[in-house]
Amino acid sequence: MSFLGWVERTGNRIPHPFTLFLYLIGFVFVVSWVGSLLGLAVVHPGTEKEIAIKSLISSDGLHYILESMVTNFTEFKPLGLVLVMMLGIGLANKVGLLEAAIKRTLTHTPKSVITYAVLFIGILGNLASDAAYIVIPPLAAMIFRSFGRHPIAGLAAGIAGVGCGFTANIFIGGTDAILSGITTEVAKVMDPDKIVTITDNWYFMSLSVIVLTFVGGFITERVVEPRLGTYKEEEDFEEKLVDLNPSVKRALRNTAMVALLYIGMIALVLFLPHSPLRGEDGGILVDSPFRDGIIPFLLGFFVLTGVTYGVTLKKISGVSDVVQYMTESIKDMAGFIVLVFVIAQFIAYINWSNLTVWIAVGGADLLKSIQMDGFPSVILFTLITLILSLLITSGSALWSVLAPIFIPMFMLLGYHPAFIQVAYRIADSATNMITPLNPFVAVMLGFLAKYDKKAGLGTHVSLLLPYTVAFIVVWCLMLGIFALFEIPVGPGVQMYL
Repeated sequence: MSFLGWVERTGNRIPHPFTLFLYLIGFVFVVSWVGSLLGLAVVHPGTEKEIAIKSLISSDGLHYILESMVTNFTEFKPLGLVLVMMLGIGLANKVGLLEAAIKRTLTHTPKSVITYAVLFIGILGNLASDAAYIVIPPLAAMIFRSFGRHPIAGLAAGIAGVGCGFTANIFIGGTDAILSGITTEVAKVMDPDKIVTITDNWYFMSLSVIVLTFVGGFITERVVEPRLGTYKEEEDFEEKLVDLNPSVKRALRNTAMVALLYIGMIALVLFLPHSPLRGEDGGILVDSPFRDGIIPFLLGFFVLTGVTYGVTLKKISGVSDVVQYMTESIKDMAGFIVLVFVIAQFIAYINWSNLTVWIAVGGADLLKSIQMDGFPSVILFTLITLILSLLITSGSALWSVLAPIFIPMFMLLGYHPAFIQVAYRIADSATNMITPLNPFVAVMLGFLAKYDKKAGLGTHVSLLLPYTVAFIVVWCLMLGIFALFEIPVGPGVQMYL
């Protein structure tokens, strides 16, 4: 526990992400000024032109800061993507659809597959955002207990799915929008035409759901639960599984029918001869209007299902109710919007100063000189992320720090930025629930104390560490297999450009 104590002490000294980026902006100011004084320059590998470092502490720098501050924010790609996605997902979440669907699935799962169902639903649960942490782990504990199994094992499986498997999903979600937007902003420094879309990690992340479900199930049944022993229930302990009333069941049934109808209509249009949603070569997932315009389709899916569920339960009686729920969803994103303002400035300033190109070329040359420009360099980057994610728990904040350094560097080595994005995501996700700095760790400790009053942070970490280790090892092996056999991590996206 001494290492975890160090993590907690060190992490507590790290300022709020907003303040951290203010410090980073100040650091960029100073470094750009020093680099300009020293006359540092580098040849851009794409244009073959010499690129000199420009000082932000100069007349040109001041003009740029004053003239670009607003557009740096408003044109920052992740901002629009995330807000549009949250209009739909947030509506479905606010009316209770996601929570009800999770409860319905878990409470009607056969005993023989309950462990794997908990992991599977937990991993998919990131669509419900923070609500998944509050709903899935305690519900999993109750279900395990009702089956005569140790409730803490169910709790651990639920936490592992929701937290350690957070980045994986079959559905495109907010995480894809945030990270791909940041990656695109940075990648344009090396290639102005490069765009990383929200579907560029879809194949890898979809397969991850299946793989992690089985890996997490194995860890739960062969490692965690045997170690817990027999659960001794206290005499005064009372607990009841959630009761889904007939109205909720009817609402879920109506929603499922609307969802299938919506998907069926899109599929029908997609497979029509000369469909306007297909690309010039007839493609669907690569270079097609469908892929490029998938955000509106996703928005439509969540709005329709959310409205159907809300209308059935009489939570929605008119357009004003829909607007109100969407407004509440955007209010929940207020912290993200504020943080995006300073992140957008940081990325814009480091790009304008040409520090990004200078660091990328130097770093790429260094890796080549020590013969570390192959796949092991990607694993090294994953390990660096693994360590830093213990201290900076905001995935978007950490990626905003690492992307401007590593994306251009790896692009110079020939790697696709979306592939490096995957390498980041697996490390950041796996450590989610073993760092004391994650606010939800405290919430999980509260759930844990319900079944073991003596449990503390050490108990929590000992439960989740096997999942963290197993997930990161399996994920790295998966990444290696994708690279070795040139399997695309998303539509048309392989390891190399």
